[in-house]
Amino acid sequence: MFVKARTNGPEDDDPNLLSRIASGDEQALSAIYDRYSASVFSLLRRMLQDEATAEEITQDVFVHLWKMASRFDPERGALRSWLLVMARNRAISFLRRRVYDDSNGLDEELASAALPQDISAAHNEIVNKVRDVLAQLPPEQRELFELAYFSGMTHSEIAEHKGQPLGTVKTRLRAALTTLRQALER
Repeated sequence: MFVKARTNGPEDDDPNLLSRIASGDEQALSAIYDRYSASVFSLLRRMLQDEATAEEITQDVFVHLWKMASRFDPERGALRSWLLVMARNRAISFLRRRVYDDSNGLDEELASAALPQDISAAHNEIVNKVRDVLAQLPPEQRELFELAYFSGMTHSEIAEHKGQPLGTVKTRLRAALTTLRQALER
């Protein structure tokens, strides 16, 4: 399935290939894919225990590399490490989303019926309070909060997705969490 390419010379080193990828050279992407896809896939398969999802996320990692090759800084680390960290983060995000999706499938009435009446009432009160607070958040905070805690995106992924500085994303998320915490303490 995955074949490791041989390096033929300095024109095939990672920085050179990345430069070619940034220029739109598909053969350079193919060489990088051949070189590192087995490692990325292996990590994802171990983390996810699902070969099909591991293949899908492996492809996603290399599509992201295609789009972001010009942003890679070899001074900050090796390409292999960058790809493996990217794959790990995507796997964690996938697992978080899956847990969230599974929990959303619960029938709240059925879950509440299994709880004693006083615990059920307290649970419903907290859920309603959280919904109210989220509805009152400024739209930019609410959207970032939902991406982070309901979609399982990392702060960096949110910043990239929204085209906002990472510091802005973190500040808005911190403000949303502070507002939520204060509301729950009342």
